[in-house]
Amino acid sequence: MTASGAADAVAGVREELDKAASLVLTARRLLATGTTVDLSALENKVRTICDRVAAMTREDGRPLVPALEALIGDLDRLETAIHERVDPLVRG
Repeated sequence: MTASGAADAVAGVREELDKAASLVLTARRLLATGTTVDLSALENKVRTICDRVAAMTREDGRPLVPALEALIGDLDRLETAIHERVDPLVRG
C-alpha cells in the first residue's frame, strides 16, 4: 500500500472509530433513561473497524492504538451500564 493509501485507510478507520464512539455514547444515554437499546449497528461498526485494522500493517495501524483503546474503554463502560440496567444490585 502506498503512503497516501495507508494514510487514507487510517483516516477512514479514525472516522469509523468516531462513529462507534458516538453510538456508544448514545447507547449509554438511552440506557440511563431506561430505554431499550438495539446494539446491532454498534456491533457492525466495531466488526468493520476490526476487519479494517486487521488488514493494515502493524506500522500503519500503530497510530490508531490510542483511539482503539479509548473505544475499548467506552465499550467496557457500556457493558457495565447494561449489567446495571439488567440487575441494578450488581455493582462492578
